[in-house]
Amino acid sequence: MHFAVVITLSAFLIFLVQPLIAKQILPWFGGSAAVWTTCMVFFQTALLAGYAYADWAPRQLGLRRQARMHAVLALLSLIVLPIVVSTYWKPADAAMPVLRILALLAITIGLPYVVLSATSPLVQTWFAREHPHRDPYRLFALSNFASLAALLCYPFLVEPTLVLRDQALLWSGLYGLFAVLMVWLAMRVSRNAEPSVADPAQAAPAAPPIAEGAQIWWLALAGTASALLLGVTNHVTENIASVPLLWLLPLTIYLLTFILCFDGKRWYSRETYFGPVLIALAAMGWLLVDKSKQFDLATQAVVFALGLFIVCMFCHGELVAAKPHPRHLGRFYAIVALGGALGSALVAFGAPLLLPSYYEVGCVLVVVAALVGFVGRAWTRRALVLGVAAWLGMLVIVALQVRSDDQDAIWMGRNFYGALKVREYEPGTENHHRRLVHGAILHGEQWQSPAMKRFATSYYTGTSGIGRAIDVKEVESKTVRVGMIGLGVGTIATYGRKGDVFRFYEIDPQVPVVARTYFSFLNESEAHIDIVLGDARLSIEREAPQNYDVLAVDAFSGDAIPAHLITREAVQTFRRHLARDGILAYHVSNRYLDLAPVVAKIASEEGMAALQIDDYKGLNDNNPVKSPSVWVLVAGDGATLEPMRQYGKDPEARPQWRTWTDDYHNLFQVLRSWTGTTN
Repeated sequence: MHFAVVITLSAFLIFLVQPLIAKQILPWFGGSAAVWTTCMVFFQTALLAGYAYADWAPRQLGLRRQARMHAVLALLSLIVLPIVVSTYWKPADAAMPVLRILALLAITIGLPYVVLSATSPLVQTWFAREHPHRDPYRLFALSNFASLAALLCYPFLVEPTLVLRDQALLWSGLYGLFAVLMVWLAMRVSRNAEPSVADPAQAAPAAPPIAEGAQIWWLALAGTASALLLGVTNHVTENIASVPLLWLLPLTIYLLTFILCFDGKRWYSRETYFGPVLIALAAMGWLLVDKSKQFDLATQAVVFALGLFIVCMFCHGELVAAKPHPRHLGRFYAIVALGGALGSALVAFGAPLLLPSYYEVGCVLVVVAALVGFVGRAWTRRALVLGVAAWLGMLVIVALQVRSDDQDAIWMGRNFYGALKVREYEPGTENHHRRLVHGAILHGEQWQSPAMKRFATSYYTGTSGIGRAIDVKEVESKTVRVGMIGLGVGTIATYGRKGDVFRFYEIDPQVPVVARTYFSFLNESEAHIDIVLGDARLSIEREAPQNYDVLAVDAFSGDAIPAHLITREAVQTFRRHLARDGILAYHVSNRYLDLAPVVAKIASEEGMAALQIDDYKGLNDNNPVKSPSVWVLVAGDGATLEPMRQYGKDPEARPQWRTWTDDYHNLFQVLRSWTGTTN
């Protein structure tokens, strides 16, 4: 019982800390979905370090000394508590975010995470030593069950009820309890160990040696499952929606397959899963190339969730089928962790360097098909033929993805902040236009004909909220100062007149280059243009008051929203930079999140007026330059917004909602329907 309690608590803490620590640092790096991916790589690497230590220590130190050493490490790790990330790590610019994230995670949570990671394989080794006739791998299933419970607890229980600091304190308190229990168990094991036995493996009959081919097979299976986990996570968060359920859903499925496969043989058999794996490959491949389903959240989520489950059951089921004698348990877990770390690193770091767009899911599916063929080779000739056919099919899928991009993309680029494309449509005609897209999200477009080139397009037309606000200020004043959080292609610069100042804040360093190279809004504007690189809120916090007539926050039309820009503290910071009668304009168009009530509640608590402008007019007339938009305009008093009152309405009030702050926000609270219908 005591072995199970320690393993359960350690596994629960491992996966509770992952979303907790990632949420603390998201605001410092623009709320990018890549922050989660980078954190996942760190966690996989720290898990590998823990498993490697768990493999090495019992063999080299013996059971008694190793147990005492682990007790000492558990006590030393208490030094870093509580796990509140120091503001020292806030970036001054957008340079080297990956290295900064990895460093701050190592300092803040590194030692406790390694101790927790090593606990499960170590305690299983101790259990196998005391109970040689019982299966220690069942404890691994228990460990993964506790991890799954932690993942489900965070979005449904912890996040909605506790602010970030209280979450960190709760975790730190539970970790202190774990350390006490761990020390007690280690001392008990140390006392019961026979001093004459240096290596617990020597106290039992010799186990058969591990073949090199077996270790490569473990590595391939574990690495493929991990790579698909992050690949699917990237796909759903960058191309569909970056909402909490879709961040945690892939990891939950991944853990569930571990639980089922390591619980016993009844959950996986090759005969049962061979056919479904082929179907899953075909279904996921189909969605990668079928653009008509790109915004169908229900279909995308269901297919990729089921596909991930089936493929991970295949990988982890074959992994369990090839597991070694319990005396090699430490080595087995170390190689599984190494595969997980390599798979996640290839997707998080290798894919942005090697692939110009999100092709990693297709590439991983090619590898999965190769593994299916390898399994089929050792099974039946028919299975081999089907595996080879699946492999060829996945190669075709990747080729079709690349071809689809090549047809209309005149530029593609990718970095930490995502994959961008400049698409060109109908060249040589009066409808010739270009678009900047991030995944499936439009970030601006421009018509190329001389008559249309200076027109404000998409979400920024003259009838949009931002268009109305700038027009009002230009009527009231000879010159205006406009701030814009989120550059896009610089569309609103077309409103600029001589003497005006338009200052853009942009976190992605490749965006300004693209905006000036492939679009002309910035280059041809009559206003003075400033571009500030780095996280907008951190940049604005460091600046002297800018006295903006209009400050627009345009970071929410994409689905990976930076929630730190829509909190009470953020509004207070932005208000400091407004002129006396300035307007704070929030662009809250979003397929999946209803953000207008969030802004309205903050405005009400700050004694400010709010006006929502839904710009759908003209869409039925096939206006080619307009995209539907929702803007919420906020000002110090209602008189400032009165000239635009006829175009808008009061935002919907949600008094029961808790106000979003830097310490608290709940994206589940603002989820729309699964269809992404705009309210």
